[in-house]
Amino acid sequence: MNIKFRLILMNFMQFFIWGAWLITIGAYWFQNKHWSGAQFGAIFSTMGISAIFMPALTGIIADRYINAEKLYGTMHILGALTLFCIPLVTNPTTFFWVILLNMIFYMPTLSLSITVAYTALKSKNINVVKEYPPIRFWGTIGFIVALWTVSITHNETSSNQFYIASAVALALGVFSFTLPKCPPLYKKTSDKSLVNLLGLDAFVLFKTPRFAIFFAFSLLLGAALQLTNAYGDTFIQDFKNIPSFKDLTAVKYPAIIMSISQVSETLFILAIPFFLRKFGIKYVMLFSMLAWVLRFGFFAFGDPAGGLWMIILSCIVYGMAFDFFNISGSLFVETQISPGIRASAQGLFMMMVNGFGALFGSLTSGIIIDKFFTYSDHNKNWHGIWLTFAGYALVIAVIFPFVFRDKHSMEAKQPIDLA
Repeated sequence: MNIKFRLILMNFMQFFIWGAWLITIGAYWFQNKHWSGAQFGAIFSTMGISAIFMPALTGIIADRYINAEKLYGTMHILGALTLFCIPLVTNPTTFFWVILLNMIFYMPTLSLSITVAYTALKSKNINVVKEYPPIRFWGTIGFIVALWTVSITHNETSSNQFYIASAVALALGVFSFTLPKCPPLYKKTSDKSLVNLLGLDAFVLFKTPRFAIFFAFSLLLGAALQLTNAYGDTFIQDFKNIPSFKDLTAVKYPAIIMSISQVSETLFILAIPFFLRKFGIKYVMLFSMLAWVLRFGFFAFGDPAGGLWMIILSCIVYGMAFDFFNISGSLFVETQISPGIRASAQGLFMMMVNGFGALFGSLTSGIIIDKFFTYSDHNKNWHGIWLTFAGYALVIAVIFPFVFRDKHSMEAKQPIDLA
């Protein structure tokens, strides 16, 4: 099987698993289980908790001890088992622990899939910056297909979404063992420092101001991503409580409306190589921050009737908001470090975005929404919620250009080799 096609299939299933429940778990939580917003914030924090240590840990293991594709497959098989158990849970506390266990297995696969793809492409002397985005494009297609599958089958509030994700996770886990071999590339040195012995070489990147600032803003943008994942679908679902909106197509199939975000994502993925060459990582990340302002701002003033166009515009700008820091960020890291710490460095980037960023976004948003934007009848002031999120994105967009310094070219620097 052609190497690119195999990586395309891997990415498709990787994000199908997440798309089957990530956007709709809020609807399952609030509409089916009727549990509280504060508790839901804790559930979404499991992604952040697991991503704080698992991507970095598995990155060290893949760099030093075990083939990345084998570790990747093992994580997905274990994740499939936990997804299958989620529908059996009947209380918020147990739900938290089962979701956390699933996230412990799933979150490191995000960075491991990048490691597998980059290693496989470079082994064939294929230009990663040029060829990876079209491959990653199919991951977003997988996410869209999963969303549509769950929505069209009316499983947005059903436990079936977890069974669907479990089946695909098991299939990907088995398929992963057929992927190109990605052996550890770390070269042993005479360095006997504690950092080296523990495999924490990539963490030394924080000593470089350029990387320290890059990772700090990756955390802040990771928080923005968490906000839209957690509340986007249930925001539209809430319109069904208003008689004039409840019979509208957008309210009946909110996941399909939200999937416009992923359609947009596919287009912006293909634009990444051009934008990185033309503007460099600094301005690409700035474009992402401004897109987050628009994403939340359009939501604040949109509704499923006369304001549907604003919700659709919000979904369109999401493509730039997500791709221009998440995928471009991983490419930036890849072009600046040596292959010997590839998995560790990608795990570190994932730790900042989906670890500390997601944890910060989920915990603070849950508290703020419950305290300031939830009425006595438990309905939410979505206008105020989205304006607050837009203000947050605007503040970081204003600060970023003044503190991040980086040369224009993505390939001009000598890769950093900490091994």
